[in-house]
Amino acid sequence: MKLVVAVGGASGSIYARRLLDALVALKRTLAPTLEVGICFSNSGAEVWKHELGPIPDLPFTRYGLRDFRAPFASGSAGWDAMVVIPCSTGGLARIAHGISDDLIGRAADVMLKERRKLVLVVRETPLSLIHLENMLAVTRAGGIVLPASPSFYSNPQGIDALLDTVTGRVLDQLGLRNDLMPRWGQAADSAGATNVGGEL
Repeated sequence: MKLVVAVGGASGSIYARRLLDALVALKRTLAPTLEVGICFSNSGAEVWKHELGPIPDLPFTRYGLRDFRAPFASGSAGWDAMVVIPCSTGGLARIAHGISDDLIGRAADVMLKERRKLVLVVRETPLSLIHLENMLAVTRAGGIVLPASPSFYSNPQGIDALLDTVTGRVLDQLGLRNDLMPRWGQAADSAGATNVGGEL
């Protein structure tokens, strides 16, 4: 699989970090053919540094926000999927209205026009009518709006396990195997909720 991970400017950089942790572990153990391209929005990089500290050296290729030579800027390159995590409501609006004036917007536009998987992990509350209408527009265009709304039925123990209730759903939508949290009806101790800690 060829996957684009875009880090948007909403609060919640920790969700992006947790997803990248999981992708590193997945590539090492289950999917060595997994290829990941990363792009930070300007605000995404600033929020990451504010919330988490310096951006670490990532074991995936990082592309600049204005780098339209990136392979996933064209549908002909055949990239399979994209996730924007966290996705700001400003980023959501630009994607909903086809504004592709940077690499994130262009890559999302490519995913929609090529009928490939696009997952937007929106992190905002409360939501205005404008936000909801933009979510509806993305959904009608074939994208998936996956709010960063943790669940509690698995009785998560600690921040990482709580994050994994969202991260696991993202991986599910991308069609990538994960054991981050127990499935409904599965015993909690049979899932590897902390398997990917500390990868980055």
